[in-house]
Amino acid sequence: LGSKWVGLKHFIRMFTDPILAPKFRQVLLNTVGMSLMGLIFGFSFPIMFAIFLNEIQGIKFKKFVQTVSYLPHFVSWVIVANIISSALSPTGMVNEMLLNLGIFKEPYNFMAQPKLFWWIVTFADVWKETGWNAIIYIAAIAGIDQQLYEAAVVDGCNRWQKIWHVTLPGIRNTIITLLIINIGNIINIGFEKQWLLSNPVVAPVASVLDKYIIDFGISNYNFSYGTALGIFKSFVSILLLIIANKIAKRFDS
Repeated sequence: LGSKWVGLKHFIRMFTDPILAPKFRQVLLNTVGMSLMGLIFGFSFPIMFAIFLNEIQGIKFKKFVQTVSYLPHFVSWVIVANIISSALSPTGMVNEMLLNLGIFKEPYNFMAQPKLFWWIVTFADVWKETGWNAIIYIAAIAGIDQQLYEAAVVDGCNRWQKIWHVTLPGIRNTIITLLIINIGNIINIGFEKQWLLSNPVVAPVASVLDKYIIDFGISNYNFSYGTALGIFKSFVSILLLIIANKIAKRFDS
């Protein structure tokens, strides 16, 4: 109760402070960039994977693929980061394969390329979460009336036409709902995978907003500034939710 009220001081510091503002703009760019890539690929791949599983005829093979696809979700990011780092290292599996195919003449250090870091993080996240995120779409597809597929066959639809005219419209509401949720979380991507996959070479493009809050807010005991950053995140998330919801209503009408 005895604290001094400073109004918008710390919000202004985010954008104007000569030391904090450049770092804030960079981490905000990194956060939004990786979030958008994660939204595009991490949202579309589970839909395609669920449709792919639905088209598999063999029950045993389908269950096997489902089980294998779920497993990475339960693996710690520490282990996933080690797997990705080892596979992409100069002596790793990817380099060995590319060298044997004659695509590369010498080993390439993927993990030391800032321009590739966002792609590596996106790939790791998609590989880890696609199977798990596809569960709700698989459930939605299972709820589609099978008579619609039978009617489509009678009308002469092939497999791709059934997917386009029956499956996708049947799960449209599920897609829209999850899209709104994902857009609302576009700025809340955490920092674990970026921190575990980063190194000093790619640090400028690896730092994200949550890590910035820890470093400049909590670790430096600058709690007021850290709180302002947290409120900024919440404000952006709410704004994105409102925009996404209005757009979804336009498409649904």
